[in-house]
Amino acid sequence: MPTPLFTDRGDGVHLAYRLTPGRSPTLVFLPGFMSDMTGDKATALANMAQNAGFACLRLDYSGHGASEGAFTDGTLGRWRDDALHVIDTHTSGPIVLVGSSMGGWIALLVALHRPGRIKSLIGIAAAADFTKTLWAGLSAKAHSAIMHDGEWRAPSPYGGEQVFTRALFDDGAKHLLLDGAIAINAPTHLLQGMHDDAVPWQTALTIAERLSSTQVRVTLIKDGDHRLSRPADLTLLCQIAGDFLRADGG
Repeated sequence: MPTPLFTDRGDGVHLAYRLTPGRSPTLVFLPGFMSDMTGDKATALANMAQNAGFACLRLDYSGHGASEGAFTDGTLGRWRDDALHVIDTHTSGPIVLVGSSMGGWIALLVALHRPGRIKSLIGIAAAADFTKTLWAGLSAKAHSAIMHDGEWRAPSPYGGEQVFTRALFDDGAKHLLLDGAIAINAPTHLLQGMHDDAVPWQTALTIAERLSSTQVRVTLIKDGDHRLSRPADLTLLCQIAGDFLRADGG
């Protein structure tokens, strides 16, 4: 794994990223909540892009992975801006944007802010509006901790613990997308496991319905979980991303 590069987002916090040079369009991967750019999906996509001769950008939001900053200072808007900063500073031209879980929500927000640069978009268990659905499912004890202590900590299904702050929920409410039209016209492919215990598979159908684009595909993987990191899942993901990269002369 190459050593990450760092970029100052403008306030002294340095964000980690890895950029593999290649031809346009650039494949951009956005990781999920408390995840980073070294995961199986990010690595598989970077290898695919490199082997095919396309540029690839991976990044860690502040408080994630190798990036600086406290995780508990982060919000959807902050992490969206982190992604925009790295994309704007270190890429040019069209991009194929891939977002996993929370990264899928951030990818939609990025696409809304940079519509002229999005060639196509891939969501992997895209967790749009997850703060709203998570809040609705939390216990009264968790609500009390968030409102009075400012955060709630719970075991992560992937090891360690997850931290959910009041700022995360308050800010998330400002970026909800699923109650109306999503003005994204780029070709989009949504991958969703039907055994996902974090994002209901129906969320992918709702995103597809809300998108303005008429070029939207949803692939439901009946035995797929939230991570979609099995060899067959990664093969399918790389095939979809490769097709988007090569479309129309790419």
